[in-house]
Amino acid sequence: MSSENLPSTPGRKPRVAVVFGGRSSEHAISVVTAGAILGAIDRAKYDVLPIGITTDGRWALTADAPERMAITGRTLPSVDDVAEPGDGTVVLSADPTSREVVYTEPSAVPKALGEVDVVFPMLHGPYGEDGTLQGLLELAGVPYVGAGVLASAVGQDKEYMKRVFTSFGLPVGPYEVIRPREWQQDPLAARRRIVDFAGEHGWPLFVKPARAGSSFGITKVDDESGLDAAVEEARRHDPKILVESLLTGREIECGVLEFEDGPRASVPAWIPPVGDHDFYDFDAKYIDSASGVVPAPITPEQTAEVQRLAVAAFEAASCEGLVRADFFLTDEGEFVINEINTMPGFTPISMYPRMWEASGIDYPDLVDRLIQAALRRSTGLR
Repeated sequence: MSSENLPSTPGRKPRVAVVFGGRSSEHAISVVTAGAILGAIDRAKYDVLPIGITTDGRWALTADAPERMAITGRTLPSVDDVAEPGDGTVVLSADPTSREVVYTEPSAVPKALGEVDVVFPMLHGPYGEDGTLQGLLELAGVPYVGAGVLASAVGQDKEYMKRVFTSFGLPVGPYEVIRPREWQQDPLAARRRIVDFAGEHGWPLFVKPARAGSSFGITKVDDESGLDAAVEEARRHDPKILVESLLTGREIECGVLEFEDGPRASVPAWIPPVGDHDFYDFDAKYIDSASGVVPAPITPEQTAEVQRLAVAAFEAASCEGLVRADFFLTDEGEFVINEINTMPGFTPISMYPRMWEASGIDYPDLVDRLIQAALRRSTGLR
């Protein structure tokens, strides 16, 4: 019997496992996002099982406590703040004919926690948003919210994301990639290539990890003297780095949501400059309460164009469920796509939910739509 045809217990509500935390540098943001999701899921409609992944990779049973999963001042939360006492581990069955979740503790009999109907994987960055968790769920035969293995991997790796976009005719800005072996074996040659790139496109440059998010590890480099430190900072998060030229213009974001008849785009948002921040970095996003403007103050024609491009990016990367597409609207009036996020920030004040609220879908309804879309989809090649 295939997992998508498993019988459900009469009268049982669908069970949603909210999985969050993880081993990436975005662990805390994942916890914050999951707290918002837990607070919004309709408990009259769904049973909920919160599962946190610690920074060392252990799947832990956690308390259902959204109030303990928020940023307090400049203090970021972690799975440890809500994990149940002890060192027990949550295990998802590898049998695709079952969706059983089991809790194991040392020197104790494993305890069945029941079946899970759908997973809401609220992880950001490597080991969660990059196709790894999605592959595990495919093997386990459990439906899940969001993009599949391929789209998740493409959405996480900014180099291959840009290559996919280019192949589909979407406009991307100039960039250069420095691979791990290049920097390890001949850093002078790699450095010279970056300097030549700057000679062609001008300073400043942005040096960033190729496979990280939440603006971790990004440095704005004004001249050659700051290059080595910027590369090392990016390599703390990912051995492959991306170098991009400065695009002058406005940052515009647009949400995409999959409906039964296909993906649709939200009204776009404008991300204005934030205080003394040189760019939209981690502190600007999460600590200093940057607030985008929704809807973006752009023309109806520009709105229609960015919506078209956002849906085109969703389709180009074979995405499912949801995407936030980030663009630059240059001073020349052209849109250039910067990146997509297959699992964007999802607190009620995050841009993705705000754009959909302005489009007529409030936060609880948005969460419900994503769960329902995942329940409709079967696992398998996606």
